[in-house]
Amino acid sequence: MSETFHIKATERGVIRIFMANLTTEQAESFTESPDEDTAAAINRALDVTYIDSDFVELFALGNLEGVGLAGYLTDGLGVAAEDVKPNASRLNAMSGQVLIVLSQAFGGFETTITPTAPLKWIGTYTEESANVKFEPLPSEGAKGTAEAPTGRPPKSDARVGGMIAMYALIAMFAFVGLLIWVAR
Repeated sequence: MSETFHIKATERGVIRIFMANLTTEQAESFTESPDEDTAAAINRALDVTYIDSDFVELFALGNLEGVGLAGYLTDGLGVAAEDVKPNASRLNAMSGQVLIVLSQAFGGFETTITPTAPLKWIGTYTEESANVKFEPLPSEGAKGTAEAPTGRPPKSDARVGGMIAMYALIAMFAFVGLLIWVAR
């Protein structure tokens, strides 16, 4: 029975690793079929309708000689070393083809993936996020409290313009009234 994974539309920084039971020649034809694009073959294998192939990697683990898959996850994809350490020996001992799918491959759409042959799920990792520290600012200028403004706020341009128009109308009304009174 295959694993099924639900991907939320808001998912970010998740890396899924699948072994691809393919020879080097099969891997090339899997991603470079003349009658379909790379995404179509991977879509079928993951049982999805959309995937952005810019965020999917299929390669031979032999290409990682000296680094290993564990090193590639930490150094290349930003997974925390503590997260990879428990499985590092197993990851580095693997051989053959591997498919790495990043969260961005699903284009921000909610979807469910069900890997089928030739893929087999190996693990899911999360990119290490930056440690955010909320410490006081070091400058003395940053200390103290902001005072609430005192007095009335300045009048807006629209308010000033409206007041001028109102006074002008009152003056014109008085002038017209005066002309009518004098003309009688």
